Amino acid sequence: FAAQRHVLTYMEDAVSQLLENREDISQYGIARFFTEYFNSVRQGTHILFREFSFVQATPHNRASFLRTFWRCFRTVGKNGGKYSSICCYLLTAQEYHCLLQLLCPDFPMELTQKAARIVLMDDAMDCLMSFSDFLFAFQIQFYYSEFLESVAAIYQDLLAGKNPNTVIVPTSSSGQHRQRQPPNDCSPLDGVEASLFYQCLESLCDRSKYSCPPSALVKEMLSSAQRLTFYGFLMALAKDQGINRALGALPDKGDLFVDPAMDHELEKLVAQVSGLSVSGPTSSSGDAANLPVRNSPRMNCLWKPLHHRRKMDAESEGSNEETDSSEN
Repeated sequence: FAAQRHVLTYMEDAVSQLLENREDISQYGIARFFTEYFNSVRQGTHILFREFSFVQATPHNRASFLRTFWRCFRTVGKNGGKYSSICCYLLTAQEYHCLLQLLCPDFPMELTQKAARIVLMDDAMDCLMSFSDFLFAFQIQFYYSEFLESVAAIYQDLLAGKNPNTVIVPTSSSGQHRQRQPPNDCSPLDGVEASLFYQCLESLCDRSKYSCPPSALVKEMLSSAQRLTFYGFLMALAKDQGINRALGALPDKGDLFVDPAMDHELEKLVAQVSGLSVSGPTSSSGDAANLPVRNSPRMNCLWKPLHHRRKMDAESEGSNEETDSSEN
């Protein structure tokens, strides 16, 4: 159970953060720190502003990142303020990458480009994409990255006419895979035979130690196809709602722009901000004594990502230097 849930990964990360921030943590106790840390893991907020190596370390981290990205930026897909499958805003791969970096500063551009290629296929990479198209393609590319690396190898070997039993499946992490050119979909045979391709995928799923889509759903998806291309297969994965439900990170496409819990939190935040605004003329002396005072509630977070802490410390040091220079 511990290995399946990657408990050791989270224990090591918690201890690492405990040691690096022991002076701050000593103010409220180690037990409370671990409670806060594992509550954030359970809620899926533990990946915010963390380094990419941690974000992609476990399936739970990847699903949490996908869910957070959707909840933070789903308004990109709204049309005139109404929930709709017709998107108002279309962005390029570079612009979606900037959004990803707001949550994970060192998120690699390569993954964003691969997700965009699923949507755009042979089109130019600077073409515009809707939020829903990019999101579901990104989900497949990010969550199943090692699986797709192996699928690309299988597809290339099948195109070359090699025996599927001799296909070598990469077993290292995606960052250590040997570089491989994108599969060429313009073959004379227009892809590979779907049934043979599925047999190889079924064998891959049986022996792979990485996350794979359910083989039964893949079989159902390919049952009506005689031949298929690599990017045609990826697009089919991205559009399959059964695979989306099995992964469990995102809602169905029809509910993509509906999130009552987040809407409620946003409404409360807007109400708080509106309550702080003051209308009416101020006195000529600029005295603010007559202004109404409102104590806005604060949410104290005992545990913060290390990246966020370092950033705050750096900004604080820069502010002190400017103050000192102005005084001199």
